[in-house]
Amino acid sequence: MDHEPQRTLATRLLVLSILIAMQAAAPDAKAIPAFARKYHTACPTCHNNWPELNDFGLAFKENGFKFPTDDEDFVKEPPLMLGAPAQKEAFPHSIWPGELPILPIAFRYSGYFNYNRPQPPGLIAQNGYVPATDLFEPNTFTIIAASSLGPSLEFWIDDDLATGGSGADGGLGDAYLKANNFVGYYLHVPKNDLNVRYGQFEIDLPFTQARTINLTDYAIYDETAYVNPTGKGPLAGTTANPFTFSSPQRGIEFGGYPHHGYTWWSVAVLDGENSLYGTAPLSARNSKDVYVNFWQGWNLERNPAIRKMIQAAGPTGIHDHTWIKFNAFGYFGRNDLNQGGTLYAGLPTIREPFYRAGGAFDYRFRGNFELWGLMEHAHDSNEALNPTGTGFVSATPVTFSGGFLEAEYWFYPWLIGLMRYDGVNSPTDRLNGISRYDTRNIYSPGLQIFVRPNIKLESQYSFGYQQPVPGGNRFYRDNKFISGIDFAF
Repeated sequence: MDHEPQRTLATRLLVLSILIAMQAAAPDAKAIPAFARKYHTACPTCHNNWPELNDFGLAFKENGFKFPTDDEDFVKEPPLMLGAPAQKEAFPHSIWPGELPILPIAFRYSGYFNYNRPQPPGLIAQNGYVPATDLFEPNTFTIIAASSLGPSLEFWIDDDLATGGSGADGGLGDAYLKANNFVGYYLHVPKNDLNVRYGQFEIDLPFTQARTINLTDYAIYDETAYVNPTGKGPLAGTTANPFTFSSPQRGIEFGGYPHHGYTWWSVAVLDGENSLYGTAPLSARNSKDVYVNFWQGWNLERNPAIRKMIQAAGPTGIHDHTWIKFNAFGYFGRNDLNQGGTLYAGLPTIREPFYRAGGAFDYRFRGNFELWGLMEHAHDSNEALNPTGTGFVSATPVTFSGGFLEAEYWFYPWLIGLMRYDGVNSPTDRLNGISRYDTRNIYSPGLQIFVRPNIKLESQYSFGYQQPVPGGNRFYRDNKFISGIDFAF
């Protein structure tokens, strides 16, 4: 007896049931269909789970948004040439020729269904009422433009035209110009080993927040250092540092990808994030921050022929390499407070150095399983008023640590399961009444479904940490379920 029709029917019913049960989901994603139009290829060419990049997508990014080899042969929508090749020979007596991509623009829209655990009256009185359910909360409508500009230049711009629904003002995300091998060419450095990026951009984090596959931020990326600036709180001091890893920065970055991308380095000089309680511009001080990031990886494929391929094909599609990478990163800056005596009249500016440092790892088993994690330690210098109120003395530094661990498994190329743990240890947050314990733990299982290569449904449940409820010895977990749809075109 042929059981294949029964198995096919069962599979379709299972998929239909999952779709109905899940509704949808919305990651903070920025995939680029403009690249698909340029090369007449599908999204899975560069993404196993967009916006996460597969091996070929990483090579495409490293090569300045171009195919790693024989790019001209794969382009189906050629750019407009701005000049003739002979102008290169006439330089500097002519303008160096360039090119313009043909409409390198894409759009993205996402929206959520939210279920929030009902709040106790004390939290409602403190923070305001949050509805238990929202049937459709618009997230973002984003325009994305990105392309190569000739053999050695690329650009990226993404701008949220609307955020959070009904005409809400959006904001500029990344907007940069990058020279790939432009400087290195004259220094005889191998291709893509020395690149320069200039503009506003997400710094080269071990794992991106701006283009994450998750529906919620990594908790450690959003963590800030803060004590009561009047020195009257449970922890004395002036530290009020708004810096977070999840915010874009303005600056210049040098980096490269030696050894076919298995070594990855970057050094950035940045304006820093120094908004004085949200009221001053980012450039409120003249000093600059420095960020460094370094990866080293190893290809674990046993077959030497596959190890040399940028992307291998298997019987069901893409076959990514098996590899493991280890990382070290550090951010070093200075937070300036009391500029012009805004906090303490008649006293000078408070300059408090700080750093964030840590490490990460990423293990990928072909295209079926990936496990990654990060640990970070933060340290902020801290000042306090002296007993006479005429100056400042050193106080207990403000520190926190934490990270995340996440696993991703492909049941099918279109059905992906996620499990994530976030942890933040901050005694200062406990003293400030944010959490019950020093350590805050969050567990977030999720499921993602591709109904089309450019349409993704996703769900996530977050089991939160305990936070105090005002007016008693009660504690509350801000558990929530998020589900929505995200598509790019």
